[in-house]
Amino acid sequence: MKKQTHTLRADGGGRPTSRRQFLLAAGGGLGLSALRPSQAGGAEKQKPRVAGSHVVIPERKVPVLAEADVVVCGGGTAGISAACCAARHGAKVVLLERWPSLGGMATNALVNIWHTSDRKKQVIHGFAQEAIDRAGEFIHRYADYPKRPETHWFDPEGMRVVFWQMLRDRSVRTICNVTAIESIVEDGRVHAVLADTKTGRKAVRGRIFIDATGDGDIAANAGVPFDFGREGDGRVQGMTMMFELRGVDVAAVRAAPREQAARVLKMMQELRDQGKFPQFNERHAMHYLRAGSNGLYNMCPATGNPLNEEELTRLSSEARGHVYQYRDLWRREMPGFAQAEIVQMGCGIGIRESRRIRGLKTLDGRMVVKAVKQTDAIGHGFWMIDIHDPKGTGYTTHSDQKTEMMPPVGESYHIPLGICLNAQIPNLAVVGRCASSTHEGLASVRLQSHCMVMGQGVGTCAALALNTGVDMAKFDTGKLQTQLRKDGAYLEDVPQG
Repeated sequence: MKKQTHTLRADGGGRPTSRRQFLLAAGGGLGLSALRPSQAGGAEKQKPRVAGSHVVIPERKVPVLAEADVVVCGGGTAGISAACCAARHGAKVVLLERWPSLGGMATNALVNIWHTSDRKKQVIHGFAQEAIDRAGEFIHRYADYPKRPETHWFDPEGMRVVFWQMLRDRSVRTICNVTAIESIVEDGRVHAVLADTKTGRKAVRGRIFIDATGDGDIAANAGVPFDFGREGDGRVQGMTMMFELRGVDVAAVRAAPREQAARVLKMMQELRDQGKFPQFNERHAMHYLRAGSNGLYNMCPATGNPLNEEELTRLSSEARGHVYQYRDLWRREMPGFAQAEIVQMGCGIGIRESRRIRGLKTLDGRMVVKAVKQTDAIGHGFWMIDIHDPKGTGYTTHSDQKTEMMPPVGESYHIPLGICLNAQIPNLAVVGRCASSTHEGLASVRLQSHCMVMGQGVGTCAALALNTGVDMAKFDTGKLQTQLRKDGAYLEDVPQG
């Protein structure tokens, strides 16, 4: 293969920071010998060297680990949906995931509730419903379905298996434990991503790339512009460390006078305000203190920059300590919690917002609350503008349930294809919480069920575009919508273009 020079964008800020030459050895062996410096010019000259505050890495051969029509980076609900739906329509698909197991926030962060209803009827079907049907004993529908947006809860451990089976049955080549870190861009298109493996850096080549990393790593590395944080202070939504509590005597909790729960909550508030107790979600804490629960708890906030690995490490570790502070106080002060035990926490903290890749369209808060319809719709969304305080207090606008922060009952907005495509690189799309949106728009569309809508729409579009030899943005939207409906997606009230 002829040597090519590729411009890499590695600072995450959409700016070129270095030029390095890579020889993508298609068909090359996967052994370590393929990573050795070339003999041309002398081995000594080919060694990496330190140059001030940088390390200079010379040209080296990077073996090709895999090739596919569609390469999906990220194995959360958005990426799984995209991969399965692209494969359904004949595309050869490779999925890369950095965690040891599939499911993203759903499994690794224990975020185990799905939302499919506009409070009158279910409006998210398609791949999401396929996952529900496939999950069997691992998923449960709430008794008041469909009167609330929250319609199903599931066992995160079981869903790891279900997701794997869904990908396997669609013949998606799935590789966990690898992190895609660089995008190889030439002539305005992505030709490969580089991933770090146990045996060195490898290349994965493809025709279309779908960034489902959550943080928009692949798109940002390829130079696509993005936004980060809210206007004013640039902060992103707060994070949450989910945890599972067992050993709670639910009957004793519910038999206790209501004043007891109020007393414990007041104690927590006073200690917090004195700097002697961590922040917590007050509404959720009161619910647990009054109702008791042996299951997952959603009340431990954290705030910071999820793109800073060291900061994220500290925040996650501190949050784990906070969980034990909750338990210890409740054991002492609240009837029914004396034998409570923490049996697990999320492998990772639940992240709601980081990069928002700029797309052909941008979903904003008005589109959400006004239930705006779109000509390039790929599905429906209905969740409110649910902002978890970026300052880490644990407060969320969901606690207030203000009608002006949500679409009307029985109505939904359209999720447009344009928030997943961009103007810079036609063979690159994003799905999930890194899609193009404002801080407020993302607070709605970030839900897992909504991410699955994006995954199905983009994955289907990718395969159909490849079948017809056009870029995704140029594929006939009407034909895409027709196919999505055939595949079970709910897609109504689409305006004429």
